[in-house]
Amino acid sequence: METPPSTGAVKKKETRGRKPKPKEDKREEPSQVKSPRESKKEKQQQQLHQQQQQQASVDEKYSQWKSLVPVLYDWLANHNLVWPSLSCRWGPQLEQATYKNRQRLYLSEQTDGSVPNTLVIANCEVVKTRVAAAEHISQFNEEARSPFVKKYKTIIHPGEVNRIRELPQNSKIVATHTDSPDVLIWDVESQPNRHAVLGATNSRPDLILTGHQDNAEFALAMCPTQPYVLSGGKDKTVVLWSIEDHITSAATDSNKSGGSIAKTADSPTVGPRGIYSGHEDTVEDVAFCPSSAQEFCSVGDDSCLILWDARVGSSPVVKVEKAHDADLHCVDWNPHDDNLILTGSADNSIRMFDRRNLTSNGVGSPIHKFEAHKAAVLCVQWSPDKSSVFGSSAEDGLLNIWDYEKVGKKIERAGKTINFPPGLFFQHAGHRDKVVDFHWNAHDPWTLVSVSDDCESTGGGGTLQIWRMSDLLYRPEDEVLAELEKFKSHVVACAAKTDK
Repeated sequence: METPPSTGAVKKKETRGRKPKPKEDKREEPSQVKSPRESKKEKQQQQLHQQQQQQASVDEKYSQWKSLVPVLYDWLANHNLVWPSLSCRWGPQLEQATYKNRQRLYLSEQTDGSVPNTLVIANCEVVKTRVAAAEHISQFNEEARSPFVKKYKTIIHPGEVNRIRELPQNSKIVATHTDSPDVLIWDVESQPNRHAVLGATNSRPDLILTGHQDNAEFALAMCPTQPYVLSGGKDKTVVLWSIEDHITSAATDSNKSGGSIAKTADSPTVGPRGIYSGHEDTVEDVAFCPSSAQEFCSVGDDSCLILWDARVGSSPVVKVEKAHDADLHCVDWNPHDDNLILTGSADNSIRMFDRRNLTSNGVGSPIHKFEAHKAAVLCVQWSPDKSSVFGSSAEDGLLNIWDYEKVGKKIERAGKTINFPPGLFFQHAGHRDKVVDFHWNAHDPWTLVSVSDDCESTGGGGTLQIWRMSDLLYRPEDEVLAELEKFKSHVVACAAKTDK
């Protein structure tokens, strides 16, 4: 996006605000006494060898994935980011055409201070199903920008952008989290376009939501039914706001382009509608119930999942102790079935809870556990296209697509049963570092945007990918088989020619 500065690599930020764990002490008794200098040199060589082996493994897996792109994907766009983006979100759809649609995309630039941190509004061309040629989608340069993603506007953000969330009723209004107690609200269409140069003044948010007593860095949600905002922070609280009084009537109608946040001379502050206490450590993520603006849930570093109802007070309605065996990083509430809640954790697993099975005394077991990631799960999100499908991304660089209806079903190929992790049906391996965020596209079915922070693999920057798996993978099996049957005679004829 911007020319990288010559001041060196991007500073490495602690992933999503997690508490670092000390390295294991694996010292062995030496067979002979070595000088400190020899021991240090040997240790450095061992570390270098381990890093080279890990990188070789990552590169090998990536090469295998890239060779399969024409088979597995209907479309894929790869966009190199000079600066890491810790969040990615779809905005409003702008235009529909014969072969592609144009849509806003929200990103950020987390810099080293040589230029300001920014909130980026981009225009993205989303190619429609069965339009892209298979041989073209895998021919991309990892170091290049994608022609499908164009920067439209830059907002100079006061501090790093940790999280972006759009208002579902009007997705040109977004909330951001930074390393502060406040939540910032932006009307991105009315904000002026800024040039991000050292010394430039920060853009002025349209609203500032106050109420946290300590930094609120990651837990952020916007309500699907009302213009409400939810946040969690290091003060162990969940805070709820209404921004309804600050939005013009047209702004809550997604079909109108004239709605906006009412402008004032200064950024008005909005106090909380409610503050909810029940966690014993940092709140890492929050989610609204899809059918009620008064019900929501939260997860935190205390390993708890808590359900709240604003109508009955500020104490937990249900508190699930030990929902996982480690810190909880993410949560999402099923938009098709508001009994089902997903959680993701530093224990590498995803769990699905049915709130009808949970009780106020903290008793409740997950109805499913999903295990395929090799590192901490950072993000979970239900698909808008099928009620049983969801995605999960993790520090292992993978974005897994799951279908809980497939749990317990045997998968057979050529008469042999294949052992896959229960429920897993697609694995996106296009990122070579931790996948910090992803978002399903509500306008283009089965289309996702995902972003990785590449500090570990390349020393800085990030990778944005927009992709859609082949429809042969998610359509009903009888439909797919009927389609493939049409081409059977052609395939047999080609195979016969090859054998001659």
